[in-house]
Amino acid sequence: MTTDILAELDKILAQRKNATAESSYVASLYHKGINKILEKVGEETTETIIAAKDATLSGNTDDLIYETADLWFHTLVMLGHFNIPSQAVIDELARRLHISGHAEKAARQHTTK
Repeated sequence: MTTDILAELDKILAQRKNATAESSYVASLYHKGINKILEKVGEETTETIIAAKDATLSGNTDDLIYETADLWFHTLVMLGHFNIPSQAVIDELARRLHISGHAEKAARQHTTK
């Protein structure tokens, strides 16, 4: 079900790339370019962090869920800018599923040097 939702969002986001900026919020982001999209990802990241801090104090995670959804959404817009389907990220997570985080990080550092 999760991948169905992501695949549906991928389709909608791809359609919005060809829409007029006035027709939708996402189309306006695409028309403004990558810097505006990255600004929104950064903004949503900050809001998610604040919501997590607030949830730590209050025990209420409603805002954390809401802000995380915003962050994920804007991240999908960013990926869409580069024509990267959400499945590519899912595939990468699947690849890492049974790999130690320490081993994965060490392998990544080895290949980037």
